[in-house]
Formats: sequence, structure tokens, C-alpha cells
Amino acid sequence: MTEKDASSEKIISDAMADPSPAKSMGDPGITPLSPSHTQQNDTDQVPSGPSFVVVVAIDFGTTSSGYAYAFAKEPECIHTMRRWEGGDPGVSNQKTPTTILLTPDRKFHSFGYAARDFYHDLDPSESKHWLYLEKFKMKLHTTANLSINTDLHAANGKRVKALDIFAYALAFFKEQALKELSDQTGGEFDNSDVRWVITVPAIWKMPAKQFMREAAYKSGLVSRENPEQLIIALEPEAASIYCRKLRLHQMVDLGTQTTQNGFSPSDNVGSGMSQASPAAKEHVRRNRQSRTFLVENVIGELWSELEEGDRYVVVDCGGGTVDLTVHQIRLPEGHLKELYKASGGPYGSIGIDYEFEKLLCKIFGQDFIDQFKIKRPAAWVDLMIAFESRKRAAAPDRTNPLNINLPFSFIDYYKKFRGHSVEHALRKSNVDFVKWSSQGMLRMNPDAMNSLFKPTIDHIIQHLTELFEKPEVSDIKFLFLVGGFAESPLLQQAVQNMLQGRSRIIIPHDVGLTILKGAVLFGLDPSVIKVRRSPLTYGVGVLNRFVEGKHPPEKLLVKDGTRWCTDVFDTFIAADQSVALGEMVKRSYTPAKPSQQVIVIHVYCSEKENASFISEPGVRKCGTLRLDVSGTESTAARREIQTLMQFGDTEIRAMAVDVSTGRTVKASIDFLSH
Repeated sequence: MTEKDASSEKIISDAMADPSPAKSMGDPGITPLSPSHTQQNDTDQVPSGPSFVVVVAIDFGTTSSGYAYAFAKEPECIHTMRRWEGGDPGVSNQKTPTTILLTPDRKFHSFGYAARDFYHDLDPSESKHWLYLEKFKMKLHTTANLSINTDLHAANGKRVKALDIFAYALAFFKEQALKELSDQTGGEFDNSDVRWVITVPAIWKMPAKQFMREAAYKSGLVSRENPEQLIIALEPEAASIYCRKLRLHQMVDLGTQTTQNGFSPSDNVGSGMSQASPAAKEHVRRNRQSRTFLVENVIGELWSELEEGDRYVVVDCGGGTVDLTVHQIRLPEGHLKELYKASGGPYGSIGIDYEFEKLLCKIFGQDFIDQFKIKRPAAWVDLMIAFESRKRAAAPDRTNPLNINLPFSFIDYYKKFRGHSVEHALRKSNVDFVKWSSQGMLRMNPDAMNSLFKPTIDHIIQHLTELFEKPEVSDIKFLFLVGGFAESPLLQQAVQNMLQGRSRIIIPHDVGLTILKGAVLFGLDPSVIKVRRSPLTYGVGVLNRFVEGKHPPEKLLVKDGTRWCTDVFDTFIAADQSVALGEMVKRSYTPAKPSQQVIVIHVYCSEKENASFISEPGVRKCGTLRLDVSGTESTAARREIQTLMQFGDTEIRAMAVDVSTGRTVKASIDFLSH
């Protein structure tokens, strides 16, 4: 990291006491002393050996969620959660839908199939008072200034606090998992023996990750006093860790088979198994019933084909987001190194649901659909469930039409609303590829269904194409397709066409559980990913000595006869810079006044790799670093607070020490806007 003339004096231009003449600053009172970037190899921060008995990972998905666990003494045995009651025809369920129901007085009622079924069975006059939420996780990705007070909208249009909903969901998983562990071990299982792992998309920014952590504190999953008990795992990283362990009979190699057989939804394994030996088939069949997966404690067979330095891409296609990570293998231990910062976007499979909704609006009118969703929310949920199972039947070479059941209340409400029948609307609309069948169904021809997939798949392919043009992403040996949406034959074919044989495309069998299992492995050994890439440039605003000709004149500030340049961006770490696990960025700060109790420093970030001033376009304030220096008053003429920031993990951390006394100073970084 280049230190911009680190020797010249720098002063933090931030929230200090007295106002000063410069327009964008508080008192330039804290002097950073010695900026440096250290690689930290001493392990004083890392507790020796696991102090937990079990790792439980929660995959909190946009469309479906679940948990899995492994005991520290049997790390190669991963148990996925008990089967859920409920379920949908044509959809194999190892996970449960991410749906939550609150009573009219806003108390938690149920989660998953139970929530959906209960809500569905309520009388419409009653159901409008209940609060039902689904697909709410995307709100954390799409909200620009996410805060503790961000709201969500329930199906009846009422607002609820997002933090409450996420906390209710995590509390539900905590209860389910602890109950199962207690049954397993035959005694009351203590939460303090669990290391919890929550998965989030790699493209999530720090506020969303911190929001998840806050929800975990609120739910009682872990306490604020013991933050290490919870690890945030990045979804494609987790998938990557699991894929390293794959045996050949646990995956389908798209290069060695034609796609059109795709996956049969009933057994999730599909044609890739037809060449497998009877023993392998039997193994897979047993595995599917047993919920316990044995992982190689060495590296899987696929991996043995990889050599030192080989690169691969993991494409995690979920309900809400698509996440891409590029990893390189480091032998002999099989550690991973990230080669390019995580990328992707909101191109998950719910995009197809939105296209279907747009199609319905085109046929029946936006005004009707909006009213129907509010007045008959349970029937709307029904319609989307019916669509979901047909969506999974879409395939590139399908010729017969797909029928979608319209709920009776849709047909009935439409007639009341418009004064004519649904059939009439379909005849009158200029959408010729959707017809009315006499059995009371919407009949879509396969091209119509495929066109609903097109915008989402086009986004993914465009993104992959751009990624593969990057110099860091050349010579990719494998591309792993994971996440629930990876089961779509349409998506598989599009990826195959794009790659043109440049990389082998590998799809693990239980593709929807890949992340969950990888997250358990990550919880057992978080140090497996040795090097990451910073997604953004982070830094603070400082004052530097003003240099004529170098600094713009409008940044000049004269104080006590010294000429300073304000708003200088002091970079902690640059976007796409590689950071090793445990690597620290060091800065020293001095309180402006001896009596000062708290130092507050604003943290700025930018997508650009180098920023010169915090006032530049694209640089925004994204967080605050708080140093609580109360109780560390010392007789030293000048107190120096040394701050260490760690960027190589899935979350950014800070610690600080008062140099003169050697005492630890409470340091925290906050990214949620207040």
C-alpha cells in the first residue's frame, strides 16, 4: 500500500469540539502519528482451538432457508436439519420457505410452511389483520441507507421493523436447532456451546452484514459481549469450501453430458446419475434419506485434478442475488485465495416471479393486480406457489404447454372488479402466448415461460461475460454452479453457451444445500480462506501540510500560522486490493483535548481504487470509528491511541491501545446509518 508521504504530518479532519474556518470540518484536532500497514502473524487475537461443541450454520435465503450442523469432534459429519412439515408438489424441500407470520398484535406466530399454510387457511376478513412477509431479505441489499429503523411491508401493506422480522426468524432457527441438538445428545443443549454461522451474499455491503449481526444480538442467538460466537460467512465462499470436498459421484459435469435432461425435480440428481454405478446411485439414495453427509476430511477427487495455482469460479445463483467469486487453490493444505473482488447483483430467481407479475398486469391490468394483492393476499401467495412449480418445469427443449392454476378467488374477484370474465380478458389482451384452458388454468406455451427467464438470465450471462474478460480471471479450470436457481436447465444451457468449453461446468448434486454445508465447514475452520479482496476503498479524511501547486487552493486552511490542506483522503485499503487474513492497518490518533472522552472518526468509502479527497464524487461517508478513551487519562504530555483495523475477514474489525499505558481502548466501527 502506498503511503502518501506518510512522514508529513496528518491531522484527522473530523468530529472534534470547536468549529473551525474550513467549511467541511470540525476542529482539526487529532493528529495521526505513524500510519503503517502490518501483516499480523502473531496469534494473540485467535483463541487456541475450538471452545465450542458444535457449529450450526443458518442459510437465511431470499426464498428458502435452513440450517445444518456438525460437532467439533466429528467435523466430517454434516447433518442437515430435520425434514419440514408441509411442502409443495413438484418442489423438493430440504429447506423451508423464508416466510414469516405475525399475529394482528405483531407477535411472532410461525415461520416457513407453517406460516404460509396458517395464513392461507385464515378467513379473508381475518387474514387482512395478520402480518405475512416473504422475500424480505432483498430489502437489505436494495436499501441505500440501511439503518436499525428500516421498515418492511407485510402482504397487507402494513409496515413492520425489518430488525424485528430478522430477529424473529433467527430466534426461530435458534429454537429449532437447539431442540434438535438436545434430542440428538439426550440432554438440554446449551447455546453457549454453539458457534453460529449466518450466510450472506458476498456482494452485500458492510451495513447489511452488520444489520444481520444486530438482528442476531436482538434474537438472543449470541450476546453483544461475546461477538466471536457468531461468524458471518459469504455464500459463494461457503460453496467454494464445500466444492473442494466433492467426490465425483456427488456432482454433475455438464461437459460430459447433454443438458436437456437437466435435473428431474423429483430427485434432484437427474441425468448425471445415469452413467453412475449402482453402488453410487444407492449411496446417493441413502444420503438423501439420512440427512447426514460425510465429507472427505482430505480433499475430494475433483480437487486432486487441481494443481497449485489453479483458478476456478463459483457462481452462486440464489433466489435474490447472484454472487460470483474467483478463487485460487494453494496446496498442500488446500487453502483458498480470492483473486478478484466479489461481484454480482440482484439477478436471483425472484426476477422471474416479477416478470410473471408484469405479464399478469399486462393481461388483467396493473390496477386489478395491485388491488388483488392487498384484498386477497393469501390467494396471491397461492398463485405464486402454483407458478413456482411450473417455473421449475421450464426447460430449453420443452414443447408442451405449462398450465398454471388460477385460484378461484382470482377468477371471482376479477369478475367483481371488471364486470367480465378472466377468459374474456385473455381473449381481449394482445398476449397471444397465454391462453385460457377449459379446466380453469392459464396455459402458457414454453416460449412464453422461457421469455420470463430471459431478463434475469441475460443479466447473469452479461455479468459472467464481463468477469471472464478481466485479466485476473483468465485460465479458469472449473466453474461451479450452486444455489437453488442453478437447477434451472435454462440457466445451465445459457452458461454452457457462453463459456463455449473454456471451463468445465460442475454442479453439485444437492445444489441448494451446497452453501449450507460449506458454511458449517467454514465455521469449523474460518481460516481456510487466507486472502480476500477488498470490495471498496476505505479511509478517513485528514489534514496534510498544504503544498503549493499540488493541492487545490480551495482546500487551504490556515490555523495558528500553519497552512493545511483539508479533506485529504487517507486510504486504509483500496478496492480490489488483496488482504491476508489477520493483516492489520495501523493508525495513531491523539485526542484534541486532554479531557476528551470519545474520539469519533468518520470512515469514507469509494468504489474507485484511488481517491485523493473525501469531497470527490463517488466518495461517501459510510461509517464511524469510535474510540472510547474515557478512563485512560494519563500524565503523558501527548496521548497516543494506536488503532488497528482488520480488513481480511468477512467483516471489518477495529481494536485500539493507549500507547503510554498499554491499556486497551474500546474501539468499534459502525456502518449502519443512524
